[in-house]
Amino acid sequence: MRAVCGIAGIYNYQTNQPINEIILRRMTGALVHRGPDDEGFHVAGRIGLGHRRLSIVDVATGHQPIFNEDGSIAVILNGEIYNYCELAKLVEARGHTLRTQSDTETIVHLYEEFGESCVEHLRGMFAFALWDARRQKLLLARDRVGKKTLYFADIGGALIFGSELKALLEHPQMPRQVNPQAVADYFSYQFIPAPKTIYSHARKLRAGHCLIVTPNGASERQYWDIDFSRVEQRSEAEWSEMLLDEFRSAVESRLIGEVPLGAFLSSGVDSSAVAAMMSRINSRPVITATVGFSEEKFSEAADARRFAETLSADHHERIVAPEAVNVIEKLAWHFDEPFADASAIPTFYVSQAAREFVTVALSGDGGDESFVGYRRYVFDAMENRVRSAFPVRPLFGALAAVYPKADWLPQPLRAKATLRNLSLEPARAYFSSVYGAAASVRDALLGGDVRAQLGEYDPFEVFAEHYNRPLTDDPIVRAQYADIKLYLADDILTKVDRASMAVSLEVRCPLLDHRLMELAARMPSSLKLRGREGKYIFKRAMSGLLPPEVLNRRKQGFVVPLAEWLRGELRELAESLLFDSTANDGWLDSATIKKLWQRHQSRLRDYSRPLWAVLMFRMWQRKFER
Repeated sequence: MRAVCGIAGIYNYQTNQPINEIILRRMTGALVHRGPDDEGFHVAGRIGLGHRRLSIVDVATGHQPIFNEDGSIAVILNGEIYNYCELAKLVEARGHTLRTQSDTETIVHLYEEFGESCVEHLRGMFAFALWDARRQKLLLARDRVGKKTLYFADIGGALIFGSELKALLEHPQMPRQVNPQAVADYFSYQFIPAPKTIYSHARKLRAGHCLIVTPNGASERQYWDIDFSRVEQRSEAEWSEMLLDEFRSAVESRLIGEVPLGAFLSSGVDSSAVAAMMSRINSRPVITATVGFSEEKFSEAADARRFAETLSADHHERIVAPEAVNVIEKLAWHFDEPFADASAIPTFYVSQAAREFVTVALSGDGGDESFVGYRRYVFDAMENRVRSAFPVRPLFGALAAVYPKADWLPQPLRAKATLRNLSLEPARAYFSSVYGAAASVRDALLGGDVRAQLGEYDPFEVFAEHYNRPLTDDPIVRAQYADIKLYLADDILTKVDRASMAVSLEVRCPLLDHRLMELAARMPSSLKLRGREGKYIFKRAMSGLLPPEVLNRRKQGFVVPLAEWLRGELRELAESLLFDSTANDGWLDSATIKKLWQRHQSRLRDYSRPLWAVLMFRMWQRKFER
């Protein structure tokens, strides 16, 4: 059974208090949208496990929890183990009897053979909970990159967990005290980086980590990290062949299922490569879905349609107009905590479009981080070359101070931000490039009491911890690593998980296969970024799959026309949230919000990102604080 689902549970690890099954069922029931097909529970003494199921493979016999032969070990899984056939042969060779065709069952027996290291054998996306009755041990694990989320809280000697925060909120003893540092992080990043959540007492299990809970306490350990330090020297032809083979393997392993499969398709290289490889592997037409905007300059729909025609795909489109964005109220409920990436809106709509025809969709997420696809990598590399050639950072700072800030100038003449970045050390400069638009107004947005509670706390510390961790002096690698740990895990993948689960759609990401990512990490940066061209080696490897017009198309990304929406059809809705007199204004400074709104409406500046962050924060307050 392969099943993207929802899991929840309670472990009274410091007491002998039996599980309240009513509470467990409420926690699990909060996740029904993640798994509408089935539910299952295991309650024994002080452990309770709950599961909601969206059936994909082994629909008939894949009911969870699943146990080992004597019933002493139980597991519940949210996710997909793509190498489960290999693992089934491994555990059978070691004497275990499999009663189902379930990928979940292999985890039980892997644990019997390898203990906590069982996670290192898994290839896939997953968050699972495993209960070892003999050792009174609960093992929680999250996949390497963070495709599946898992939240937990320790409340008076009870460890509660769930696929989404809303499951934890169903427990009557779960405190709802808001974490001021998480609020500051949110208004810097537009999301809340792990391990924090919006609540002081709840945490996200970080990607590539396990949590082990016994009567002696809880401990967290990292079992995987992406390693960029072992760079190999090969020819471009060798790298291209290896990359294409690994990519084919990653796509092929994600095409198994007893339900219809399709693909998200934009005009970009990544999703096009996934759809093209699916078409090459399968004999039947690929089902594809794309989303566009009524504002033509923001829309990729026409380009995606033309490429779908070359594949003879069964193609489906959805056009998102501003009036359709009342879906933000629905999304605020699904995200559980403030989340301000506006591309969640088209992600929801493309998921909805795909769900009409398929239960599983493959996406192109992950290619930009592994193969240096974002344009900001190009600018960062250029800035670092200038820093090396002219190590006079104070001079750049002085020039930035006097250079006019004029958004009306042609793009090449808007040098103030570049000069400011050149005056900063590389970590600060990259942080400014990615998150500066939000972080620059963060302190003004936060209320005075909040700033006082924060003291000397600086959200940049979260970014710096990741940026400085790789064992390399290559700034491109440091930027990639930070993006994988922060932007990819806590923004992109959280967005895709919530938006797709809102319509009970499973999304698989071949470019986030850990073997493919490890291969990319061994490639020299010069093969990923060649001059001003990102994804150089990936495009070369895909040249036999994709036509030149796709390979050479300028990257657009999932750009939402927020600025115009907030000045037009969304204006009334935005004003009702931004200036809500019943909101808890102790968190935010109303005068700053008003100033940003007026300047945005005057078209003097584009403040759509911080305004959208405030709007989604207010929507979260409306949904969860009252």
